[in-house]
Amino acid sequence: MATTFPTSKDIYLEINGKKLAVAQSYKAKSTRESRYIEAFGSAQPVGTVGGRVKYQLELTRVCLADSTLGEPIRFHDLSGFNVVIVKPDCKIIYSGCEWSAIAEDTSLGDALLETVSIVASGRLEVR
Repeated sequence: MATTFPTSKDIYLEINGKKLAVAQSYKAKSTRESRYIEAFGSAQPVGTVGGRVKYQLELTRVCLADSTLGEPIRFHDLSGFNVVIVKPDCKIIYSGCEWSAIAEDTSLGDALLETVSIVASGRLEVR
């Protein structure tokens, strides 16, 4: 069985199941607010406890899809969208997404490409 790698058609943003944009690459970072459990008089922590998980994504070379309504889609107007990443063995869906930073880059005659930093409230892996 041949291994396939994700391509830009496999990394996309969607709202209500509709593909809004594709991205050439992504970076995903999950952080957890873990803490030590300390006991009075003990020099060492007696354990740890996991806390809230935060998801941060950075999509690069993002190209917006054409709107079927005739109006252009703008990232600045997006809220509550999903980022879907299709891998060879699973699909990862980041939900409840909001953008936190947007950078644009283009040259004369080229398509507008954007780098978008995103925070997500949830992550689901579907096999």
